[in-house]
Amino acid sequence: MNKKQQIFSLILILSCFITRADDLYKMVVAKDGSGDFLTIQQAINATKAFPPQRITIFIKNGIYNEKVKVHAWNNDLTIIGESAENTIITYNDYFDKINLGRNSTFYTWTMQVQGNDFIAENLTIENTAGPVGQAVALHVEADRCVFRNIRILGNQDALYAAGMNCRQYYKDCYIEGTTDFIFGAATALFENCTIHSKSNSYITAASTTEGTLFGYVFKHCNLTAAEGVDSVYLGRPWRKYAKTVFIQCELGNQILPEGWQEWSNSDNKQTTFYAEYNNSGLGANTTKRVVWSHQLTKKEMKQYTKENILKARIPKENQKWME
Repeated sequence: MNKKQQIFSLILILSCFITRADDLYKMVVAKDGSGDFLTIQQAINATKAFPPQRITIFIKNGIYNEKVKVHAWNNDLTIIGESAENTIITYNDYFDKINLGRNSTFYTWTMQVQGNDFIAENLTIENTAGPVGQAVALHVEADRCVFRNIRILGNQDALYAAGMNCRQYYKDCYIEGTTDFIFGAATALFENCTIHSKSNSYITAASTTEGTLFGYVFKHCNLTAAEGVDSVYLGRPWRKYAKTVFIQCELGNQILPEGWQEWSNSDNKQTTFYAEYNNSGLGANTTKRVVWSHQLTKKEMKQYTKENILKARIPKENQKWME
């Protein structure tokens, strides 16, 4: 074997090694057996803990009836569905069914994310328990998480966007529910999302911690409602330092003129921060908003950039997660 042949053979061996190494970080889930795993949880369980590079799981169309958990050691994980409408993760746990006492809500999830730097795209995550009380579809208590083109379907407490000091980004998502269907303590930016109310109730129930700069921020979102729904509040405080802001959103006529509610505790009026800026639609008239809510000035609104909301505490070189 001459020198050129030796070099070519070495390159071929290295390329095979690199391909096989990369394959360790790419998995396919398919219900018909055409992938590497039949269930999503099987694929997650097979991933390396604290991997040296991002792991991607591709999920083919199908209805996956399972509770899916992304553990804290499953960081840097991406799951991508074949299509948002037809790649469906579904389960039907709810408060009374779990029956674990006063904190049963936090066990009802269809999907729970605890691993940082998680990304999900093109999926439906649903809780099909129906209007039977608290029943979480997506439960996120991790930092630097991104959800793109995700459908989150449920009723009460559909999305638990949580985790003290955790930041989450929801872009081009569809989120529906009944009471407090977006709740928790995370700093979360919802951008270009459709927020759909299925009953007369409350959209948000933030539990923002004291001293947090941003809580829930909705930018360029469309607030819609089911037929016959005509009395919806933008939010009420699950905890007294709740922060929720709607910026340049389209508010349907289901939004009540007063906009916000203090959850039967007048002290919350002194500590919450509920604000709006330049919203449009039949529900955007602010002349009758509760006096303890705020209308942002143009100068104040400039603070609410994606970078400001989500980059806090992140070194500049690690900010690519927001892109």
